[in-house]
Amino acid sequence: MWLIFIVSSEVTVPVSMQEVAGYIEKQVAYLSGGRGEDSSVIITLPECSAFSDIPEEALAKVLSYLTLIPRSVTRQPGVKFIIILDRRLDTWASIKTALARIAASFPGNLHLVLVLRPTSFFQRTVTDLGFRFSQEDFMLKMPVVMLSSVTDLLRYIDENQLTSEFGGTLDYCHSDWIVLRTAIESFAVMVKDIAQMLQAFGTELAETQLSEECSAVEFLLLSHTEKYRRLKVQLNEALMCRESSHFSLIDYWLLAQLTDMEMAFDGFFDKHHLKLQQYLQLLRYEHSFQEVNCFSVPKIARKHTDGSQTNSVANMLIFLIDLCLFQDEMSQAQVLILHGHQLAAGHHYAMALIVQRCNELRHQCDTLTSALNTKRNSLTQAQTLLRLLEEAQRWCDDGAYLLANQQVDKFQSKEGAQAALRDIEKFQEAAPPLLCAGVDVLFLEYESVLTPCLQAHIEKTFQKHSSVQALIQSRQNCLRKLADKHVRPIQLVVPRPENPPRAKSPLFSPKHGMWWCNINFGSNYLIISIFQPRILTVLSIVTFSQDFALNFSYSVIHVMKELIETERIYVEELLAVLLGYRAEMDNPSLAPLLPTSLRNKRDVLFGNLPDIYNFHMALKPVLPAGVFLQDLESCLESPEAVGACFLERKEHFHLYECYCQNKPRSDSLWRQFSDCPFFQECQKKLEHKLALDSYLLKPVQRLTKYQLLLKELLKYSSGCERASELQGALEAMLDLLKSVNDSMHQIAITGYEGDLSNLGRVLMQGSFSVWISHKKGPTRVKELARFKPMQRHLFLHEHALLFCKRREEHGENADKTPSYSFKHCLKMSAVGITENVKGDVKKFEIWYSGREEVYVIQAPTLEVKIAWLNEIRKILTNQQKQLKGLNTFPRSCVTLLQSQSRCRCLLLSQ
Repeated sequence: MWLIFIVSSEVTVPVSMQEVAGYIEKQVAYLSGGRGEDSSVIITLPECSAFSDIPEEALAKVLSYLTLIPRSVTRQPGVKFIIILDRRLDTWASIKTALARIAASFPGNLHLVLVLRPTSFFQRTVTDLGFRFSQEDFMLKMPVVMLSSVTDLLRYIDENQLTSEFGGTLDYCHSDWIVLRTAIESFAVMVKDIAQMLQAFGTELAETQLSEECSAVEFLLLSHTEKYRRLKVQLNEALMCRESSHFSLIDYWLLAQLTDMEMAFDGFFDKHHLKLQQYLQLLRYEHSFQEVNCFSVPKIARKHTDGSQTNSVANMLIFLIDLCLFQDEMSQAQVLILHGHQLAAGHHYAMALIVQRCNELRHQCDTLTSALNTKRNSLTQAQTLLRLLEEAQRWCDDGAYLLANQQVDKFQSKEGAQAALRDIEKFQEAAPPLLCAGVDVLFLEYESVLTPCLQAHIEKTFQKHSSVQALIQSRQNCLRKLADKHVRPIQLVVPRPENPPRAKSPLFSPKHGMWWCNINFGSNYLIISIFQPRILTVLSIVTFSQDFALNFSYSVIHVMKELIETERIYVEELLAVLLGYRAEMDNPSLAPLLPTSLRNKRDVLFGNLPDIYNFHMALKPVLPAGVFLQDLESCLESPEAVGACFLERKEHFHLYECYCQNKPRSDSLWRQFSDCPFFQECQKKLEHKLALDSYLLKPVQRLTKYQLLLKELLKYSSGCERASELQGALEAMLDLLKSVNDSMHQIAITGYEGDLSNLGRVLMQGSFSVWISHKKGPTRVKELARFKPMQRHLFLHEHALLFCKRREEHGENADKTPSYSFKHCLKMSAVGITENVKGDVKKFEIWYSGREEVYVIQAPTLEVKIAWLNEIRKILTNQQKQLKGLNTFPRSCVTLLQSQSRCRCLLLSQ
């Protein structure tokens, strides 16, 4: 393993050039590179006058350093050394001292010591005598040979292994050797550092905990690759030293060692990188497998079995599309199986698990295919049934429309009655074949797909057909009788009884010549005033009553259709704005057309328009109330349920309040960038005739349209059982419009230090004339001198009453929306009122803190005054009710609060 190799190849230098550089530079000793017998390494100790002054420790380091170099190069422990001790100009005492120090300090295998004795006659004689008497001592410690001249040195060492100073031919430069050794040692240290870094990186890889998140593994893969790349750069830089001139004369054992480390490191990382990539592939494969595996046969069997949803062709089409999505999931499973086989063919380490997953997916695909085919056939048959039922219901509706649109006054002629009969007979010939079969036949034919909802739908369709068929037969009988008789045109009258009395009828008025008659047709009452009574059958009156009821019914249906059709158009326009403008602000291709200052202001320009669209038409509604458009469409056959539809979503309509509050900021932004090429390009793509600002106004216009349509429905449904719900829905929409209007004024308030939302909801707002008086202090004198009232705009909140001054800017670029400067605030917990003030019925008083401050308010009309007093009275009454419920308060506190409340309410009736 490459880690073990790196640890064993660490380069250690016990003694470095830096430690002995001073003595090496003085040439205390040096390695010339020469070799003696048995490849013994030659260490030369040249003449050195200061040799005796070198400390023992320093000399030992120098000799250790010089003996370490050849041992590190040859990598063999038994290296022999020969010392040449040059003392030709020295004394016997110096030689003896040098030999003793060498014997004590030399760390290696000393093969031979060759001493060049002094050349002077006296010192040579002393040396010979001294060596003869001390030879045994030296020979016991090391072999010493005393040489008389350089010529004698050639008998032991070849001349090509000696430097020029000893008569040899070996080329040696001491300064170059120092530079070379310094470079080699720096390189050795660098190799050591690299080896340690590789070891640390290998330890990190071995101890890394693998996550089960793909993103974490991807990050790990990238970080490991980046570290590997940095280490490779350092290795390559070290290997480039091969080309340096400093290394031209040395053995390349360090470079070879570094090359081996690089090869081992590359091999290990390639295996690690491959395994990490395979682990990431396995994670992604498992995630994809879990996503595909969530679709099962029981889930498909349960899908769309809720009978409440299988009542329209559109829903059935959605269900079939959902099945196509299941088919897409199966295609993904097939792709996943193919991918698994590819991973297994690539010798993935988890090949057995991947093959098992592929087999599971293949079995599941076969099972799902069978279930999907069964479900598709069932849904297709149900869709066919629903389409036939919808055709039958449309035929019934068309029949009712036909009867309602036939003009009764034309029936009095024979030709008119015959033409009407022909129209009815022609219409009946076009009846759907489904209506010719009975309910039992349909139940038997579609037994396999029948649900309780479908069964009820069939019964409802045939009940509707029976009702319309009864109306058609009644009209046909009437028309046949009228066509058989040739009667003159007369006006409608009430039939006389079979045996009318001769006396005047109490219903007859001789003065006016008319009869009054109340006719009861079930729940429909008619009062008919008829001039100049004539004879007509009761059947004509019945026909007239039925036509009147049908016209009344289809007025309601007309309003409902208008509500739903305009709602659909409104939703489509919202979607076009969101996709064609708002989403395009993130389109990179249109980015050059979009001003920089507009890019981060999408929410300002469009407000909460996405939330409004989600409320009306989201496929997966984010609001718990569901989708408003779908609920309106479900009310087409029962218009009386529209009121409940609005009331159930009363709170969610406050989305419009937020939108309207943002509208001034949106308009200001639009005025600034209306000529932007981006908006022109979007409008061109959408083929809109109007600019964006016209569509941003749609939500405000839609809000006012709701209350108009609800008024129309309420007008035609006054006798309906659920008319109270329609009335409640209308009031809710009117309250919402008022709340929107009030909030639009509230956001224009400036100068208030605090959060206006803490004051509660705005209940009322309007402009008044105000006089202020104080009980004491200089302010009272000032207020008494004021005869002219102040014009103030009042905002009545749930917890406070704000006094503001209305300000309007003038000029070409001025904002048309007024602003309100905050002046004063009264907390409703300390407010009291006096309803009537002498001298003016439109005035009332608001006093504060026990009449420390009194505000005389003059309303523009008496009705406005009454409305404000009612709202203030409600707030004070609610506060008093809350005080009665404070049973957990200390008795003293409750008594004090109740006394304050009584003081504020004493003058309510004055």
